[in-house]
Amino acid sequence: MRVDKFLNIVNITKRRAISEDMCKSGVVSINNQVAKASKDVKIGDEISIKFIEHTDVYKVLDIPNTKSIPKNMQEKYVVKIK
Repeated sequence: MRVDKFLNIVNITKRRAISEDMCKSGVVSINNQVAKASKDVKIGDEISIKFIEHTDVYKVLDIPNTKSIPKNMQEKYVVKIK
């Protein structure tokens, strides 16, 4: 699954367009490599998102099969490490 779509489905970003813009800006990394929006996410990958004052790191636990998931199901697919 594409990283921009994954970030949107697991409720890390509110819209896929925001995820795409973040990837274009170079603030999204997968396993310490800057990721384009089309980069595939796999189980076990670490996704880092750099903000001005901090960096959030998430570990991918599973890939969702649906177009959206409820916020309370987020921990089934991704866990925040930092």
